[in-house]
Amino acid sequence: MTYETIIFTVEEGGIGVIRFNRPKALNAINPDVLAEFSDAIDKIEADRAIRALILTGEGEKAFIAGADISHMIKLSPLQIRKFSSAGHNLLFRLESLPIPVIACVNGFALGGGTEIAMACDFIYASENARFGQPEINLGLIPGFGGTQRLSRLVGKARAKELCMTGAMISAQEVKEIGLVNKVLPSDKLWEECVKTAKVLASKGKVSLKAVKDCIERGYDVDLRDGCYMESDAFAICITSPDAKEGLGAFLEKRKPDFKGELD
Repeated sequence: MTYETIIFTVEEGGIGVIRFNRPKALNAINPDVLAEFSDAIDKIEADRAIRALILTGEGEKAFIAGADISHMIKLSPLQIRKFSSAGHNLLFRLESLPIPVIACVNGFALGGGTEIAMACDFIYASENARFGQPEINLGLIPGFGGTQRLSRLVGKARAKELCMTGAMISAQEVKEIGLVNKVLPSDKLWEECVKTAKVLASKGKVSLKAVKDCIERGYDVDLRDGCYMESDAFAICITSPDAKEGLGAFLEKRKPDFKGELD
């Protein structure tokens, strides 16, 4: 597939990068974006050399400023449901990638932009980033998981406030409610995202996937079941080549060189 709405590259060190590339439309989401994004996820799933992924927006103004309203207004209810379902399915795939995913939010992350960022493992944002679920201002509600992921990440009351008022809030405010991990000057954001991605890419694949799975799957179960899940994953990790390398490197007082695979 030839990409027109995203740019997909693999950088040095096995860092995959997806840039949403509709800067004139503030990288707004339409079916073409979803189709190309999905195709890039296919490639990432198939490429063992990719060890971490960064999502960001092309241009200085936006990560993703929401759905493309000029497209949505033409759709029937059934077509809207298909569009929403495609977004949901894609974000479930993004969440379930076995590698770490960083949202590098460089401007507006509104509606679907906030929803895509929330499906990443964590978010770094520039000081000028703005977040929000403004769908209520259009007589709508979030359609790519906003009511569900937001409440799980910041609590029901805060999620209701944001989804019911449609307020746009600053990166610092979003950090204070726990949705963003770091807020950085615009000229330092990309550098910090790449730096962290390289750190993640240097870790063992099996243990990274286990951390991600235990936190994601354990979030909605009781503590005892979650701890049992962690215990099982811990036992599986210790049989991996990376664990043998990591334990051996510790005893030999050297830096580990993780090269293990997931199968």
